[in-house]
Amino acid sequence: MQSEILFREALVSDIPQIQVVRHAVKENTLSDPSLVPDSDVEDYIINRGKGWVSEVNGSITGFAIASIRDNNIWALFLLPEYENKGIGKQLHNLMMDWYFSQTHETVWLSTGIATRAEKFYKLQGWEEAGPYGNKETKFIMTCEKWKSLRESL
Repeated sequence: MQSEILFREALVSDIPQIQVVRHAVKENTLSDPSLVPDSDVEDYIINRGKGWVSEVNGSITGFAIASIRDNNIWALFLLPEYENKGIGKQLHNLMMDWYFSQTHETVWLSTGIATRAEKFYKLQGWEEAGPYGNKETKFIMTCEKWKSLRESL
């Protein structure tokens, strides 16, 4: 029997499971797990913006976090066994719809070069905006482009 995937806003109580997901990824890994402490995750989902989680049988399988304060996508990660099931796209769309319901400011993100994540963002309509640091690419999305993409669905 296939389990139902639930999508909801992230809560502070979800942070331990969010960290499990973040540290389980195979690409865009953290060189040091302490680089993203629980306090940062809490700040982003409470003060800077909002987050969403995907959940199966009470366990978080993925999460996405957008920052209104920084006009950026702070995170979108899935447990490896839940990739390629449409979950990332659903989290992405929830986050982006919310972001552009709050502001019309262009949003940006960065991700590793030549990764599955880079391909994912290109498929979602993000525009490449050049290098970000030494090993990442920066992407942008305007409100107009997002609305156009959503209307074409």
